[in-house]
Amino acid sequence: MTYGEYPARRDVAERVREHFGRHLDGGAAPPELRSIEALIDAGFWTSLRREESYVPIVSLALVEPEETPHPLRFTAPLPLTPSALARVAPAVERPGIHLGVSRKGDDLVVWGATRFLPQSCLVLEVAAPGLLVIKQHRGGEQTKYANIAVLEADQVKIVDEQASSLPDCPPLLASLLGFDTPASWSLSVNVLVQLSVSMRAHKRGGVLLVVPAGSDRWRESIVSPISYELSPPFSALEELMAEGAAARDRLWEDALGRAIEGIAGLTAVDGATILTDRLALLAFGAKITRRRGNAPVEQTTVTEPIEGGVADVVHPSSLGGTRHLSAAQFVHDQRDAVALVASQDGRFTVFAWSPCENMVHAHRVEVLLL
Repeated sequence: MTYGEYPARRDVAERVREHFGRHLDGGAAPPELRSIEALIDAGFWTSLRREESYVPIVSLALVEPEETPHPLRFTAPLPLTPSALARVAPAVERPGIHLGVSRKGDDLVVWGATRFLPQSCLVLEVAAPGLLVIKQHRGGEQTKYANIAVLEADQVKIVDEQASSLPDCPPLLASLLGFDTPASWSLSVNVLVQLSVSMRAHKRGGVLLVVPAGSDRWRESIVSPISYELSPPFSALEELMAEGAAARDRLWEDALGRAIEGIAGLTAVDGATILTDRLALLAFGAKITRRRGNAPVEQTTVTEPIEGGVADVVHPSSLGGTRHLSAAQFVHDQRDAVALVASQDGRFTVFAWSPCENMVHAHRVEVLLL
């Protein structure tokens, strides 16, 4: 069987190639246009196939086997076709495994698989039927990527690199955009990125409130008593992040991952999870209420960090219901706090107070978490 072309592949490929041209160091050449187009075509049609009733979930990396340590190489490379990718998908569907793709003559082939990618490698992930994410590996941490484009059926979203330079941009959003250098990543913010990804992954929805350490002012916006308040605060994550660089070995990374997964799991409980900006866990299952004497939040600016996106001013309930409304009210009343809200459908919103706009700003960031 033959398959057609993804309708917007040329336009997307050109935009992706331009991105790599801006971000490659040392005069390195960006990926070939025809290679990006072929990757998009193969990924899109693979996402619509089924292998024994399962949706193929694969990550394709444009990389030569010599550019990665310990590659798993096939004796006979596979063709870059939807049928071949769907058959091999069960072997590589776990996070962190990539199918290596390179050119052989006039065609692209799958030479094997790898867990390690060179800096600035182009990665295309088949995330769901009709849903593709194109990323750039940023080096440093194995899982640190910058999303470049999200393709969902006939809808194409190109991530706006300039979004982090806008006034009142939360540090979390700047880190999610990933276009800065690894050395400039804030460790605490990077943990919030990982918490956001994990919150979204459990698919139950949830709210994480990040409040200033050393202050109890947040209690004015929480119903008392709190069903699951912690005494003393759970400090495992805070203590791990206080470890010096010399102590951050593989065991430390494993412990950090477990702590993040554990805290993110608490957000699945009805109510809000409360974390200080120093990463101490204070409570979960907390009920948000309007601070006494404060007016209800009536409007919120909402933006998405994609090219061509425009800011809208809406009532916060229109963003996703009571969970979003209560998070917006909390930030409206506690202007030094940030609220992270995951929806069951995968949408993710960061609420922060905007002094420039003098209102709550809702940053829709799911395109950065895929």
